[in-house]
Amino acid sequence: MIYYLGQFLVQYWGPARLLTSYAVLITLALYLGFFLSYKLIPKFYKVLPQDRGREFTLKENAEAAKGKPTGTGIVFISIFVVISFLICPMSWSRASIVIITWLTMLTGFLDDRSTDSWGEYLKGALDLIISVVTSFILYYSFKQTSPDGVVRFWLPFLANEIAVNPIVYIVVCTIMLWASINTTNCTDGVDGLSSTLVLLALLTLGILFYFVLGHKDIAAYLLIQHLPSGANWAVLLLAMAGVVMGYLWHNAFPSHCLMGDAGSRALGYFIGVGVMVSGNPFIILATSSIILINGGMGLLKVFLLRFFKIKIFETVRFPLHDHMRKNRGWSPTQVLLKFMILQLLITCAIIGVFLKIR
Repeated sequence: MIYYLGQFLVQYWGPARLLTSYAVLITLALYLGFFLSYKLIPKFYKVLPQDRGREFTLKENAEAAKGKPTGTGIVFISIFVVISFLICPMSWSRASIVIITWLTMLTGFLDDRSTDSWGEYLKGALDLIISVVTSFILYYSFKQTSPDGVVRFWLPFLANEIAVNPIVYIVVCTIMLWASINTTNCTDGVDGLSSTLVLLALLTLGILFYFVLGHKDIAAYLLIQHLPSGANWAVLLLAMAGVVMGYLWHNAFPSHCLMGDAGSRALGYFIGVGVMVSGNPFIILATSSIILINGGMGLLKVFLLRFFKIKIFETVRFPLHDHMRKNRGWSPTQVLLKFMILQLLITCAIIGVFLKIR
């Protein structure tokens, strides 16, 4: 809305052209997201559901969280949606993704406020439906914008783009989104941990979209896929980063509120979308390696044991942050800082390798 307003006003007032600058739009989205989340989240404490303890976490973690306002994701994800439509130029695909992000949040919030948990199978089925629908949206969006109607990936160590079969794209995208939703959800267990790791992922993707993928000359120089709508996606990513910062202000140890499934599921979904939009599914390693290890290995462990009676990592507690607290004696602050440092080191290494070794 602001972008189109700037296009209209520029003929009457020159400085209005700033409203059509993506650098300005990104800045507005980031700061407005932070300010609104910071100011509005505490006002909803009394009406949000209270945490009842967590089924699969350390007893002391569960007791520390019990009674705190949870489901805060409904507040900051709703703020993100409003900012997105206010500031970012929208296409049908971006608008669809923003709406589905809110619906993903809603499924988590309804579970947060429910007296009886929805159960992992129901939530897994909902995640699958959301992931499949999004996969079709992304595929047909890129098919429409591709000059020859072919959707392609740019992959590590390959100079040329690879054409992707529609079925392969749908399967890869579905797995990516489902895994991102659930591993991010599993990482939410230490004050500030999930939101900090998500924030790093959002900033990484935002910078990649705006300065690399969205820049025709830089993308051509690096022999990677140019994304004409890269700046538009950067606005959305930085808007989400802003609201996460506002939430993290209140969630830093010792937290005053929790995002609940409402926040973690929506954030995981949005990161997965960002990775797929980048055109390189392996970018998930740069954005979310620690999230995948921390939450994903536990999911794999349970899956293999439940369906194939295969036991792995028998001496390791998952999510891994619980293992570090219980078995290694790390404090919540140590878990947060050390996981964050590891993710930063991984991000810098993988982005450097992916962009330059081709």
